[in-house]
Amino acid sequence: MKQNIHNIERVVRILGGAGLVSLAFFGPENPWFLLGLVPLATGLLGWCPPYAILGISTCPRKE
Repeated sequence: MKQNIHNIERVVRILGGAGLVSLAFFGPENPWFLLGLVPLATGLLGWCPPYAILGISTCPRKE
């Protein structure tokens, strides 16, 4: 798996995902916190399957 997510986007995904997952412990009790697992996992891995399928990469180009 080649990294296809820029480091800034990774940080945003990790923070957003962690924020959503924290709803499991704080805030309203509902299953929406599970949606936070997707951006959290893709941010930690640095690889996004839909980006790979569509040929998208937000990483800077290496010359």
